[in-house]
Amino acid sequence: MCSLKAIARLEPITRPQEAALRRFSFPTPEELSPPILRIENGIAGYGETTVLSRLDLRIDQDDRIALLGQNGQGKSTLAKLISGRLKPLAGQLVQSSKLRIGYFAQHQVDELYVDETPIDHVRRLRPSKTPAQLRAILGGFGIGAEQAETLVGRLSGGQKARLSLLLATIDAPHLLILDEPTDGLDPNQKHEVRELLTEMAGKKAVIISTHILEEVEAVCSRAIIIAKGKLVADQDPLTLQSRSRLHNAIGIRLPMAQVEACTAVLNGLEQVTAVQTSAQVRDTVELLAVSANGLEILDPVRAAIDAKGIHVNEIFVERGRLEDVFRDLTFEVEGLKARPIVGSEVGNA
Repeated sequence: MCSLKAIARLEPITRPQEAALRRFSFPTPEELSPPILRIENGIAGYGETTVLSRLDLRIDQDDRIALLGQNGQGKSTLAKLISGRLKPLAGQLVQSSKLRIGYFAQHQVDELYVDETPIDHVRRLRPSKTPAQLRAILGGFGIGAEQAETLVGRLSGGQKARLSLLLATIDAPHLLILDEPTDGLDPNQKHEVRELLTEMAGKKAVIISTHILEEVEAVCSRAIIIAKGKLVADQDPLTLQSRSRLHNAIGIRLPMAQVEACTAVLNGLEQVTAVQTSAQVRDTVELLAVSANGLEILDPVRAAIDAKGIHVNEIFVERGRLEDVFRDLTFEVEGLKARPIVGSEVGNA
């Protein structure tokens, strides 16, 4: 029989219901001295085949990096190199001696045991934990008590992704590499995974290999663009957007009846190099007035429209578009003329 003193010394266990009320509970790694990983003049590939060359890269623990590139340009090769799954053919790769790396790919969801429950999966990695402790771990990732006892085969895609991400982060990695983390998920499930990634901010370095540019804008502090086996850009998304030909363009939503008059006014401004229709919904049209050299032109545009008494529903400044920059950079490296912007996806790799 336990004494009251013994009971007082027992470590309290978080109930699964309480854990589920928290957003997400990631194991927090100890802080390492920067950089946690560095590549200098690296070359990566397979056997005699070089895929990436002239690699110079620094990763700190608070980085959230997106890897962008067309099919077969080396995103997955770089992810494998950083994760230690691939050794460099030449150059230097130096990392902290205490660095722990986690790796998550969407295909790992398919590698879960469909005839086992989430609690079975976690028990395999934490055999000494009690059932209550295991449920609390799952609850920290939004997997409730009922789902914890449900066969994985019956879980939704978003719930499976949560479980796979939990398994990838259970040892508190300092660096987590995510290869196409939302591939194959529906919009709601993608939102769940992006929330998970946002929750990690500042706790660990995250590298996302993706072809969905909205993920870059939503969760990343750096974007690395790969083309022809080289890193052609490594900047924060806002800086990259400023390189877009649409940076500081003025968007104008207005009734269709006002389009002709507004277009004439915009074409008469020396600060505007082009006017294009970017969208139309019923009787409302969105025009884009492209700025010369990306300069700020909101004031002269607004003044010219007001002077002519043109009614507009909304006027706004365009920050620039990552897909625009991506196409310009990748086609420039390949010696091709950049294509017009269509959509927001840049290819699987």
